[in-house]
Amino acid sequence: MAYNDNSGGRRDNRREDAGHQDYIEKVVSLNRVAKTHKGGRTFTFSALCVVGDGKGRVGYGLGKAQEISEAIRKGIEDAKKRVFQITRSGSTIPHEATGVFGAGRVILKPAPPGTGVIAGGAVRAVVEAAGISDIRTKRLRSSNPQNVVAATMAGLRSLRDAAQVAQIRGKTAEEIL
Repeated sequence: MAYNDNSGGRRDNRREDAGHQDYIEKVVSLNRVAKTHKGGRTFTFSALCVVGDGKGRVGYGLGKAQEISEAIRKGIEDAKKRVFQITRSGSTIPHEATGVFGAGRVILKPAPPGTGVIAGGAVRAVVEAAGISDIRTKRLRSSNPQNVVAATMAGLRSLRDAAQVAQIRGKTAEEIL
């Protein structure tokens, strides 16, 4: 029996609700790694996964295991723990942004409606999972999928709309525009 239960019969279902949302799940890259032992090689797999709800919430995670399916499952679980909300402006982003992580750099530019997603591999997976349908991107320097995904996330996190900037500066949105 629960003696100190002050919830009045209610339970905190926030963690359960977060797991039951309909997420778009994408595997960005799979990597096989071999470790040499005295008796031979041991193979393990790492899976870089991206999840998003298509409405501005997106996250990524890395899973490692000795089987591909287990690595993907762990990667998706990790990604669901690190989901965050991004700022969108209709079907695109409010302004140009550059994301940097390690040696990876990604330039994100807004595009008019009907342009579509102009992005390659890892950036495309993140942008589509976030629900952005009109954007132009360019990956610079590193082509390592982990660095590219992290740089894309950093660029998306840095996005602000006029109302957010006005609040930070203590002004109104009209004064900013």
